[in-house]
Amino acid sequence: MTNAAASPTPVEAEPAVQARGLCRRYGRRWALVDVSFELPRGASVMLAGRNGSGKSTLLRLLATAIRPDRGEALVLGRDVQRERDAVRQTIALLSHASYLYEALTALENLQIAARFLGRDASRAALVPLLAEVELDGRADDAVQTFSAGMRKRLALARTLLQDAGLVLLDEPYGELDPPGFRLVDKLFATLKARGATVLMATHLLDRGAALCDLGLVLEQGRLRWQGQASLLPAQGGLDPASLPEGA
Repeated sequence: MTNAAASPTPVEAEPAVQARGLCRRYGRRWALVDVSFELPRGASVMLAGRNGSGKSTLLRLLATAIRPDRGEALVLGRDVQRERDAVRQTIALLSHASYLYEALTALENLQIAARFLGRDASRAALVPLLAEVELDGRADDAVQTFSAGMRKRLALARTLLQDAGLVLLDEPYGELDPPGFRLVDKLFATLKARGATVLMATHLLDRGAALCDLGLVLEQGRLRWQGQASLLPAQGGLDPASLPEGA
């Protein structure tokens, strides 16, 4: 009898993200034009492009924050338009805006997020998470006293708390100092160890290429290039010097 390798189930074989002909318009300007790609589950992907190329629009669309004008997208097998609530339970988005409660402390912000997610909201459970982003010493300070970099660190901690299947990072290195850069790298390693699929928009091409498996380049709303992330700095057609993170 021949022992054949077991075929993967449809769920196992299904990509983490399937985008088909995505288009999105703001007024008369098209931010995304016929964007199609697939991302395998567990992949880490760098999304590159100049300012205004459509990176943030694509991330917000996958996060169900906005709807496409045409085309469709599936996230972990669920349609971002018809199954928005289900999609939102499987994703985490780190955006330019922190969406933190300014008058509350760092710990209280995480406690609100933990209760919403049905997680342990005790101090004992959450202070170690703040320690991962080096904010445990500021756990009881109001967010309104934090610098922009500290707010980004707190938002990173909230992203880890969500334990999502798809994590969308929009210029995570923006507003951070060099130690903060290392925290993002550590976050990346943690997410990969969990088996999450990570899609990161960044202008730091060399850093992204070292962290990610795959790369995508958008130009004027169109998908210009896709391939191995290690090849993106050389083949993606972008000048790293012209791409300041957080601009």
